Amino acid sequence: MSLFVQKFGGTSVASISHIENVARRIIATREAGHDVVVVVSAMGHETDRLVDLSNEIGTLTPPMFREMDVLLSTGEQVSIALVAMMLTKMGCPARSFTGGQVRITTDSSHTKARIEHIDESNLRGDIEAGIVPVVAGFQGVDAAGNITTLGRGGSDTTAVALAAVLKADECQIYTDVEGVFTTDPRVVADARCLTSITFEEMLELASLGSKVLHTRAVEFASKYRVPLRVLSSFRDAPGTLITNEEDSAVEQPIISGIAFTRDEAKLTVRGVKDVPGIASKIVGPISDSNIEVDMIVQNVAADKSTDFTFTVQRSDYDQAMSILKKVAQDIDARDVTGDNKIAKLSIVGVGMRSHAGVASKMFRILSEESINIQMISTSEIKISVVIDEKYLELAARALHSAFDLAPETVKA
Repeated sequence: MSLFVQKFGGTSVASISHIENVARRIIATREAGHDVVVVVSAMGHETDRLVDLSNEIGTLTPPMFREMDVLLSTGEQVSIALVAMMLTKMGCPARSFTGGQVRITTDSSHTKARIEHIDESNLRGDIEAGIVPVVAGFQGVDAAGNITTLGRGGSDTTAVALAAVLKADECQIYTDVEGVFTTDPRVVADARCLTSITFEEMLELASLGSKVLHTRAVEFASKYRVPLRVLSSFRDAPGTLITNEEDSAVEQPIISGIAFTRDEAKLTVRGVKDVPGIASKIVGPISDSNIEVDMIVQNVAADKSTDFTFTVQRSDYDQAMSILKKVAQDIDARDVTGDNKIAKLSIVGVGMRSHAGVASKMFRILSEESINIQMISTSEIKISVVIDEKYLELAARALHSAFDLAPETVKA
């Protein structure tokens, strides 16, 4: 008998009718002969509502972080009770568990806690008794018994962690899409749902803009070798299996997907002296202000001066520009320029390891569409470029076609 951990997101439990649909899927899995542990998020938009309430009080200070966790954890508590009640009504024994009742122990970093230990004995007892445990995602307790929350992607992380300690055969993430697509189908109409993808590729896609799974959950699954499957709550489809490269039964394609993000801004310090430590003097104050720096390019001119360019999230652009202007005065730079109308586009695929010429093909396709590349970043299985935002959708469609990602071009 297989054990599946099934996680249902906020859109999947957004109403009582949605919860009834979720209960039917859980019962169908049980009737197929499998044991099930369920993890649920807060009902759709409930977490946003709770955050808005806290915002009415004012800006959070560190002493309030504990109370914020108490507040946000109530969303999942509503969901687990309703799902357990629906399952019970439909003849399937079920019991709800908060993070504390499971004994999901975390550190004390409120609003962004990390799981340290899970005592699965309560869950195993219910599974053996034929009861479906319904667990609140996104939350745990610290050593002192304080409620903690896990931050972005917390419910996915909870599901993967439970699957790891329970040695589940699969962790199934139910959401509002059929699986992981070759790119965003809202931008590229013939985007294809992938049958399978490696952890490494999924990590890259998630970090580069694909919002199906959070990177933290994928990292956890990869570390503990938990097979992940992304499925639709609303359609019967096989979904996308995410697993280790060596576990894949088919040869991996050169390119598996295209990810992009519009949330980018670029800043350049021009005419900087090319001396040791200058990069630290530029980036240090930015990082000290909790602004994450992404891509970096440094160009040295014949006169031994350098232009230093980097990207940040668009929401951080104004603050970063203000900091950079002060830095420029301190290091005697010529000037500071910026552009908050850029986008980052990336192609990802483990097949790049064994195929030459992928980068040159990408650059040629963009050139043929008269799209200028402003910055380039590469890794073993990824190539990212920064381009003008207005060309993003054109670039995504052109590359999707050129790398044969559409269904009709996929070879059997």
